[in-house]
Amino acid sequence: MTETEKLKAGLEYDFFDEGVNALKQNAMDICGRIGALDQKDEAAIAKALTGFFGGAGRSPWVGPGFRCDNGGNIYVGDDFIANYNVTILDIREVRIGNYAMIGPNTVITTVNHPLSPKGRRGHLAVAKPVIIGGDVWIGCNCTILPGVTIGNNVVVAAGAVVTKDVPDNCVVAGVPAKIIKRLEDDVEDRKAR
Repeated sequence: MTETEKLKAGLEYDFFDEGVNALKQNAMDICGRIGALDQKDEAAIAKALTGFFGGAGRSPWVGPGFRCDNGGNIYVGDDFIANYNVTILDIREVRIGNYAMIGPNTVITTVNHPLSPKGRRGHLAVAKPVIIGGDVWIGCNCTILPGVTIGNNVVVAAGAVVTKDVPDNCVVAGVPAKIIKRLEDDVEDRKAR
């Protein structure tokens, strides 16, 4: 298997591999071009993101400083907003539902490295998808770790580090993030499903 095939299969791969690195280089170039767009031209930003992401709903927007590892592994729903300096390390898929808001300086990562120094010296990594539901607000300076699923109608409080799955209808906070409050889901279209 190539290192890229290993990555896609969820196996350990060499993140220094030429094919893996080419994905990052391409994403850096496109992120730079998106960042150079007139920030007041929301239609141009939405068009660029729709062509760059694996899938995008209506009116996606990212603020200055947006970075990612691939772009093609990001799937967002309608009215997606990522504020300033958001980083999505989408070595694997990141799926985000409708009406999601991501605060400044947040990192969503699908990639992890071995605890073993020998493994890290060998440039090994393993990646797991991240799934984020609809109507999720992730506050500023948050970190979402690989393999996490966050339900619908969730608020991730500023500074939280989400290490485990989060159910629907709650607020999580802290390091590691824990449920601190339950929320009512007052959105009728979700209740009808």
